[in-house]
Amino acid sequence: MTRAEDIAGIVIAAHALTRVAAVATRNDAPATQWRALSILQNEGPQRIGELARASRTTQPGVTRLVGQLDEAGLVRRDGDPEDSRVTLVTITDAGAAAIDAWRAQLGEALAPLFADLDDDEWSALEQASRILASRAAVATGAGR
Repeated sequence: MTRAEDIAGIVIAAHALTRVAAVATRNDAPATQWRALSILQNEGPQRIGELARASRTTQPGVTRLVGQLDEAGLVRRDGDPEDSRVTLVTITDAGAAAIDAWRAQLGEALAPLFADLDDDEWSALEQASRILASRAAVATGAGR
């Protein structure tokens, strides 16, 4: 396999694990909710348009989602001090707690799939996780 094929394989496997986890956790919240909260937690406050681009969804869809998340207390909408026409979306403490709980739930749901790994395999996964997180941070600008 080429390096590009290896990287594509990682992304495809990650998507497959995400689908497996969604079924295993029986969590009925939309994936877009977790994606948006993750972006806000990792990258900080976002304008609706920025959040839509980062979430890979439409601006009207994100506007609706942010309204729902705001009503649930998971995000807060504030005016942008630099441009009064703009709304900034910020994750709340309740939103951060929700995303942290969801991540823990994912780990617990997927743990049985990895129960037979030996120490060397776990070490490889830990290293891969760090590398992938650092590459994602560079790509999104969160590593600045």
